[in-house]
Amino acid sequence: MSRVLLTSCGFITEDIKNQFLDFIDRDLSRLKVSIITTGSPMKENNRYAQRAMQDFKDMGFQHIDFVDIEFDDPQILVHRDVIYINGGNPFTLLYYAKKSGADEIIKTLAAQNVIIVGVSAGALLLGPNINIVDFFTPQMNTMDLTDFKALGVTDKLIFPHYDREDKFKDRTNKTIEERIVEFESNENCKVTRLKEEEYISIVTNQAQ
Repeated sequence: MSRVLLTSCGFITEDIKNQFLDFIDRDLSRLKVSIITTGSPMKENNRYAQRAMQDFKDMGFQHIDFVDIEFDDPQILVHRDVIYINGGNPFTLLYYAKKSGADEIIKTLAAQNVIIVGVSAGALLLGPNINIVDFFTPQMNTMDLTDFKALGVTDKLIFPHYDREDKFKDRTNKTIEERIVEFESNENCKVTRLKEEEYISIVTNQAQ
């Protein structure tokens, strides 16, 4: 069973929290959660990572830790029931996911009984590629990545923060929508627009 939740801003609404809790059929006080902080230069001190920690505590989780796959052994993730991939720079996150081997571990866990939550860059990491990030904000590629293939846990190409024109200023004054349409035409693909308070819930039965 694969259970994946894709969001722009994490547990920003009660609806998103409830959708996440619907995934869980066990005593959450016993479950182990890891929050991956690698995408942000602030790591675990990133305010969204800190808010996620508090959200998990408020829901009743008691075993929560931060994991930075730039420095921590990703094998830690094998023993977790929930993996929450925080946002930040998608290029940095993808680079260290591949370098550390966390990419293969997360793909394996996603096919098992582990719940995966992808937030912003974390949601992009779980998709087929991050080409759209290179299209919109190539200046973020400080790792000089040339292979934008992502984990492929889901086939959905996500554009998070779709309703935040202020985050994606364009010198040509094109709107986010105009630029996405251009990208879809160039890449012959379909992009799923995700506003701040929206989410995508994916449940698949892996058994054939």
